[in-house]
Amino acid sequence: MNPLDTLAGLFAGEGSAEYLGEAVTQAEHMLQAAALAEAAGAAPHLVAAALLHDVGHFQGAVTGRDLMENGTDNRHSHTGADWLDQWFGPEVTEPVRLHVAAKRYLCAVEPGYLDLLSEASVHTLAVQGGPMNEEQVRAFEAHPGAADAVAVRRWDEQAKDPDMDTPGFAHFRPLLAGLLAP
Repeated sequence: MNPLDTLAGLFAGEGSAEYLGEAVTQAEHMLQAAALAEAAGAAPHLVAAALLHDVGHFQGAVTGRDLMENGTDNRHSHTGADWLDQWFGPEVTEPVRLHVAAKRYLCAVEPGYLDLLSEASVHTLAVQGGPMNEEQVRAFEAHPGAADAVAVRRWDEQAKDPDMDTPGFAHFRPLLAGLLAP
């Protein structure tokens, strides 16, 4: 099956599920993150990463949310990035892989960032290891994809508005098609 058809099917099917206690569905959240990235003038690979950052939460095809809801880190960032590796290069997959680390990083280095998190995001932060310590901060900052991951994280946190008018998956399909690995 065409990878874009596979992704479209996930957004239309499992994406319609509740999103860890947020006021939007999983698909709405991911579409909002991509729309925010696009509105900010982000490069195509970052729009794609914002769109796909939580694909690791989808049950069945990738992994499941049930672990996270039960207080166990499902490592959705890594699972999702590993799954996306079959179609996209590291410019898309590494921000996906690092977006949870970016939340932990921002909570450690940016005063007030923790206060911006939704209740559900605070819960998952605890499950994911909490704010980074100094050694983890230095290691994250040294990663070549850190800045992209922080950008995706910021859109991720803003993408929980039940009233936001957001384009559907079809809007982003041409952008994704241009990023597919040969």
